[in-house]
Amino acid sequence: MAVKERMEAVLNVGLRVPSIMLLEVLYRWDVSSFFQKIQRSSLNNNPLFQYKYLALYLHYVGYILSLILLTLPRQRLVQLYLYVLTALLLFAGHQISRDYVRGELESGYEGPLYLEPLSMKRFTTALICQLVVCTLCSCVMQTKRIWLFSAHLLPLVARLCLVPLETIVFVNRFAMIFTGLEVIYFLATNLLVPFNLAKTAYRELAQVVEVYGLLALGMSLWNHLVLPVLFMSFWLVLFALQIYTYFSTRDQPTSRERLLFLFLTSIAECCSTPYSLLGLVFTVSFVALGVLTLCKFYLQGYRAFMNDNTMHRGMTEGITLLILAVQTGLIELQVIHRAFLLSIILFIVVASILQSMLEIADPIVLALGASRDKSLWKHFRAVSLCLFLLVFPAYMSYMICQFFHMDFWLLIIISSSILTSLQVLGTLLIYVLFMVEEFQKAPVENMDDVIYCVNGTYRLLEFLVALCVVAYGVSETVFGEWTVMGSTIVLVHSYYNVWLRAQLGWQSFLLRRDAVNKIKSLPTASHLQLQQHNDICSICYQDMSSAVITPCSHFFHANCLKKWLYVQETCPLCHSQLKGSPMSSSAAQEPEGGLDVSQEPDASLTQPDASLPEPDASLPEPDASLPQPDASLPQPDASLPEPDASLPQPEAKAEASSQISASECPAEEEVGETGDVLVPPSDSGHPPSPTRSMGSLAGTG
Repeated sequence: MAVKERMEAVLNVGLRVPSIMLLEVLYRWDVSSFFQKIQRSSLNNNPLFQYKYLALYLHYVGYILSLILLTLPRQRLVQLYLYVLTALLLFAGHQISRDYVRGELESGYEGPLYLEPLSMKRFTTALICQLVVCTLCSCVMQTKRIWLFSAHLLPLVARLCLVPLETIVFVNRFAMIFTGLEVIYFLATNLLVPFNLAKTAYRELAQVVEVYGLLALGMSLWNHLVLPVLFMSFWLVLFALQIYTYFSTRDQPTSRERLLFLFLTSIAECCSTPYSLLGLVFTVSFVALGVLTLCKFYLQGYRAFMNDNTMHRGMTEGITLLILAVQTGLIELQVIHRAFLLSIILFIVVASILQSMLEIADPIVLALGASRDKSLWKHFRAVSLCLFLLVFPAYMSYMICQFFHMDFWLLIIISSSILTSLQVLGTLLIYVLFMVEEFQKAPVENMDDVIYCVNGTYRLLEFLVALCVVAYGVSETVFGEWTVMGSTIVLVHSYYNVWLRAQLGWQSFLLRRDAVNKIKSLPTASHLQLQQHNDICSICYQDMSSAVITPCSHFFHANCLKKWLYVQETCPLCHSQLKGSPMSSSAAQEPEGGLDVSQEPDASLTQPDASLPEPDASLPEPDASLPQPDASLPQPDASLPEPDASLPQPEAKAEASSQISASECPAEEEVGETGDVLVPPSDSGHPPSPTRSMGSLAGTG
């Protein structure tokens, strides 16, 4: 962004801050007390003045003026402020002229100015000030007609001409009237400008609503007015004024405890209206955004801004503050009570910021531990931030217990801090496991199960802490003071932090148990099968010294497939549904002592089954009982050429053997390399041996 655009953005926000300040003043202005003061005045007897309606009228005029300042385009807003500045300069010129005339009347000297040093000094000072005012007015209004703003020079000119002092008073009044007439003429000539602006704005808004809708209009106004930055700037100005007012009325130095109380009290004073509360909400959001951005920068440097996460924008903390402030009626309390409640709400916001910092740091720390990055500075930054997130929540819980009496709200803060510390501890333990595995030459067996146990342990501790909070809240609701707010918090906390966590943990446990059972039910590949398969695991891309076989005949490492089944119950290659195989894993294993290809097959397998029918001895000859071709079928054309007698004719044995169905002798099927069922003929007329090759075993296993 260029410097000019930055200046325009700052100007766009700075010029609209007075509109929010005016809304703040109007909200704090008590019209009824103002009307009571007017009733006690002497002008109350005049029936022409309806002060009550006048006060209400001024109240509404103030809101309209604030709305105009808030919604005017930047160019028009600059012009309006220039007009206001010109009016203030003219008023300053009037004050300078009046003070000069008063000083001359008090001195009583009517002679030449150069004969009286004091008169000459007053005249020179007033003349210089009036010339500066006229020059500034001419520059602000961008006109060379400087005489339009020089009416207040008339008393000085009259004094220079030795006009009597009584006449100079009338000259000063004439100058005031002339300046007032100029202002009235300017307002009259621009009387229709607000109406034209409102008409143009209404037409543009109607077009936007018709084309894009109300939501697009709201988003456009939100981005154009930059409301978050505007309310934050307004609240910071209000807070600075509050601090300045306190220190300007104090002479003695303030202790450290007094400074903390001053800080909380000033914040409480600056959130007594809805507008200042919104300013505090946006200020907290930007502070949280700054802290989270610094956390990202500390962990990753400038690379953190390339992959920005939209979830860590600080809006969660601001919305939390707004919800708690509205539900507890923060702006309706006294200052002391408001400061006390605000301190508890700010503790909740700090706990939320720490949780967001952990969400940022956790994947970075784990990725750094799993990678082979040897940079000590990166590891130091990650570990130091985790140690801070481990110690600071515990220290904050200790300070809360020291300064406040324990109740349900404080227990929620303490439980959130304890949960943050537990999560950081689990992250550090997993990081240490990754580093131990990195320094070892061989990978650690069942590392995934160890990490799951670590995660399960601190998840269980989180669940127990949440359960204790719910138990305390229920006991306080039943035996203590019952409130709708407390009961609502107990119900919400029970659902999100107890029920959902328990359900998620139980589902994770069932999923892992089912995955282990599926792995146990799958057959284990033999050594010869692995040699014939001669492939790597499709999940980890490593060689397989042991593997399991899925029902779709794919080979995987057992641990790799188990990790895959933790996520989904399909084959990683063909995505078919994996179900536990009914055969045991020993069915596909080798017999004891190994299997040799040259080894003779089992005699029980090589001998044909006596229950099968014996083949006919006349099998090679064509059977006369076979059905003859139908004479009604069309005969081949006699004109076709006769087959060449020199070509070899098919043997009758092959024709006869092709008539044997595979279903009649299923034990004698042999699976070839292509998967087809082959039944080769035998010279003796007996069925062939059912011995299978190892390739067929691998294909059917």
